[in-house]
Amino acid sequence: MHSDLFASENMVTPAAEPGMTLQNSKSVKYAVNGECYARQGAMVAFRGDLKFEKQGQGVGNFLKRAVTGEGVALMAVRGQGEAWFAHEAANCFLVDLVPGDSLTVNGRHILCFDATLGYEIKVVKGAGMAGGGLFNSVFTGHGRLGIICEGEPIVIPVSPAAPVFVDTDAVVGWTSSLHTTLHRSQSFGSMLRGGSGEAVQLKLEGEGFVIVRPSEARPEKTGSG
Repeated sequence: MHSDLFASENMVTPAAEPGMTLQNSKSVKYAVNGECYARQGAMVAFRGDLKFEKQGQGVGNFLKRAVTGEGVALMAVRGQGEAWFAHEAANCFLVDLVPGDSLTVNGRHILCFDATLGYEIKVVKGAGMAGGGLFNSVFTGHGRLGIICEGEPIVIPVSPAAPVFVDTDAVVGWTSSLHTTLHRSQSFGSMLRGGSGEAVQLKLEGEGFVIVRPSEARPEKTGSG
C-alpha cells in the first residue's frame, strides 16, 4: 500500500524515554511510566498497559486535580505505555517548568501535565467575575505541561513601563508573578447603549509575559471525546 499518508513525519516511532513530546503540532505523545494527568476526553489513542481514571476516582493529590479552574474535568493516566492526547485539532505546545517558575493557565487550555508539577486552582486577583473565568490553574515546581491554543498564540512581554490589557475571553495564561486587575474601557452609560463589545479587559502589570489566543473563547463542549 502506498500513500503520502504513510510518510515518515506521520508515522509513530517508539518513545526514547518517559514523558511527553509533540507528536505533531496538533497532538502530544506521552510515554507513561507511572502516572500523568490529562483533560477528560483528550486521549485519542494508546498502547500498553494504561488505566484512565476519571473525576471522582483516586486518592491524595488527584482529588485536587479533579477539575481545572474553568470546569474542565481531568483524569489520571496510570501504568506503562504510550498515550496520544489532542483536543479539537488545537495547536499543542509544551512548557518546561523548573523550581521557581510559576505559570497561570486558563483551565480550558490545559491538555496534560506531569504528576511532578504542583497544581492549584486560585482566584484571579482583581478579576472579579471576569468573563474569562474567576478561577485559573497555577502550575509550579519541576515538570512539563502540555497546553492547547486555537490558532497561533500571541505572546506579549509585560514590563513595569508597559502594562498589557487582554480580552478575558482570549487569554491563555500568564506569568503568575504579574499583578492582575479588571480594567473597564467603556463607561457604564456606553455599555447600556450597546458599546463596542470590548468593555472589560484583564490588566497585567509587572515583569513577565501573557499568552493570548487569536480568537475569543467558545463555550466548552461536554462529553467524553
